[in-house]
Amino acid sequence: MKTKSVLPPEVNLVRYDKPELVVNKSKPVSAKSENAPSKPKVCSWDLGDDADEEVNSATVLGCILPPREWEENGKFWRQKISNQPATKMDVKKLADDLDMYLKQYQAREVGICPVRRELYSQCFNEIIRQVTMNCAERGLMLINIRDEINMTIDAYQELYESSIAFGIRKALLSEHKKAELEKKIEKLRAENKELEEELAETIATTEKVERESAEARAIEVQRQAEELNALKKANQLIKVQLESIIAPKRHN
Repeated sequence: MKTKSVLPPEVNLVRYDKPELVVNKSKPVSAKSENAPSKPKVCSWDLGDDADEEVNSATVLGCILPPREWEENGKFWRQKISNQPATKMDVKKLADDLDMYLKQYQAREVGICPVRRELYSQCFNEIIRQVTMNCAERGLMLINIRDEINMTIDAYQELYESSIAFGIRKALLSEHKKAELEKKIEKLRAENKELEEELAETIATTEKVERESAEARAIEVQRQAEELNALKKANQLIKVQLESIIAPKRHN
């Protein structure tokens, strides 16, 4: 995964030679290739005792970073990485430039910081270049270490981006489910309200029926009591009349 540069082209800790005019141009290059450098070629030598291919500094330097190429005023220019050995002053200048750029571009001291990563990557490439001038095999080993670290970081970055995308999908799905549940809750609340109103209406109707039934029973009881009293009075009257009829006969 190729990460886009976050620093301007003029910020570069790797030492290059002076630009050379390209006379025979076999393939076109994009203008100002410093902005989008091509991928370094893969270097894979066996550094064991039985290695048949000799490792030289020039070849290893080409593996650190590709030449920078650009077109200017119709002319093609190429700038290769420097093959000049580094002095103590060069090492001190590299450290000072690194500190200066870290402060100038406000690189974070902790956490993930693309600016800090790119500056330290440039610094590491320059250190590889300096080591290569003394021992090409040692420089090649550092290149392999650098590439392995970059692959590991890219793998973690891809995993992080995948996790972020997965988290966003889960969040969107949760929001969608939340909206559906909220609609369902509102629907259930409306149904519950309707049922409560229906229950209240049923209770009111039941109370009304019970009240009317109680009143009807009271009226019926009162009517039956009045009829019973009337029958008792009629019975008493008939009894008196019978006794009045039967009594004269007894005297005779």
